[in-house]
Amino acid sequence: METDYEESAIGSSQKRQTKKPLVLASVMLAMFMGAIEATIVSTAMPAIVADLGGFALYSWVFSAYLLMNSVTVLIYGKLSDLFGRKPILTFGIVIFLIGSILCGFATSMKSLIIFRLIQGFGAGAVTPIATTIVGDIYTPEERAKIQGYLSSVWGISAIAGPAVGGLLVQYVSWHYVFWINIPLGILSLVGLWLYLHENVEKKKHEIDYLGAIFLTITISTLMFVLVEGGGRFGSWQIVSLFILSGLSLIAFIFQEGRASEPVMPFSIWKERSIFIANITSLTTGVILIGISSFLPTFVQGVMEQPPIVAGFTLTTMSIGWPIASTLSGRMLTTIGYRKTSITGGVFLIIGSIAFVTMSASSGPIWAAVGSFLVGVGMGLTSTAFIVSIQSTVGWQQRGIATAANMFMRNLGNTIGAALLGGILNNRMTHYFSQKDGSLSVDDANILLNSSDRDKLTESVKAILQDGLTFSLHTVYYVVLTFAFISLLFILFIPKKNAASD
Repeated sequence: METDYEESAIGSSQKRQTKKPLVLASVMLAMFMGAIEATIVSTAMPAIVADLGGFALYSWVFSAYLLMNSVTVLIYGKLSDLFGRKPILTFGIVIFLIGSILCGFATSMKSLIIFRLIQGFGAGAVTPIATTIVGDIYTPEERAKIQGYLSSVWGISAIAGPAVGGLLVQYVSWHYVFWINIPLGILSLVGLWLYLHENVEKKKHEIDYLGAIFLTITISTLMFVLVEGGGRFGSWQIVSLFILSGLSLIAFIFQEGRASEPVMPFSIWKERSIFIANITSLTTGVILIGISSFLPTFVQGVMEQPPIVAGFTLTTMSIGWPIASTLSGRMLTTIGYRKTSITGGVFLIIGSIAFVTMSASSGPIWAAVGSFLVGVGMGLTSTAFIVSIQSTVGWQQRGIATAANMFMRNLGNTIGAALLGGILNNRMTHYFSQKDGSLSVDDANILLNSSDRDKLTESVKAILQDGLTFSLHTVYYVVLTFAFISLLFILFIPKKNAASD
């Protein structure tokens, strides 16, 4: 469904002047800047907390970034459709760099959280618009292969982030964990402005400010409830926020129906392949957070392995993902979008079964293989989804369509973190109440520190480890359920669609 408007928006001059390899390099730099931020900050957080204090606010350093990123991603996607990719991506990178500079100068945990909000505000533009630019400058046949290159950025950052973060913290200072972004961002901006040329149709736009406001209220309140609700779901504050989110969502849907240029054109969701891709991205987002959040806990607490081994078992997912994304590019052109997605769905199930059957005696290799298989499943499905979406809509909707898919995965991550975290705590509380009433969920922390763990009596350690195993297996059964749901949705993908099935 590539449209005539797309041709006029890109323009013949872009085809003559845009240097695709250099634009791709600039886009990958921008994505790497955003991708490495997550892993490098995680590595530096113990040193940051030791310096700034405020351990109680630990999770908000990540939540603030996630909140702002999720709130803005759809708005940036729409703005890029109205005004072009280059100015909006430039704005996002500049704001991200300002936030990064300020984070490095933070003198307290509260100021760091505020600066992370600024960083997240810029980050919302980076990944979706960078991915959209690739959709613009490459043909449908080329996109599949190039999306594999973009996915490799996440794999490289997952390996490089902890290593670079560890070196900076140990030999320089945690401040440089944030400042390392500055040269990457500047190089990316230079490449974009020198080599990407857009001819966006000049016309007066009616920006849907009201829709943007309702969307921001809906997402920010929902994310806050999911991230911070925890055991307070019955409190009047949380219930009030949940109601506010629901009312704002209703107002947003009503506003989008009457706006001439809506932030979220619901017409794109009527396309069956896009609807399935977005809903499945939500369910795979739950799977992703379930593995990445709780696998290290199992490897350290139950298998009694050091943190570096626990990190390795998770890194294999980031190796499987880009490999599968690259293979996905070839599979899309040979067996088509539907069969590629189904293959990915099957790998998600096989990987999840590995975690359900994992025990203390399985060893970290078992955990690493399961993680790798889930990474393969994520790589096959996510690449197929993006390529299909970008081939189904024209230039004027490609930005918001790409952003919507990424937003759904973000939402899945947040829902998964809250849902699975609640299940874990509930099951552990239930187990300890039956075995030893003096133990609580917080006592499981002892298992994650080898010196503290060694001081435990064998009977107490056995109860703690069995309780953690029982609870994590429940979490992994939920992850497996979501893997089956994902495959079920994928089976509803139409056999004939824009991705050359």
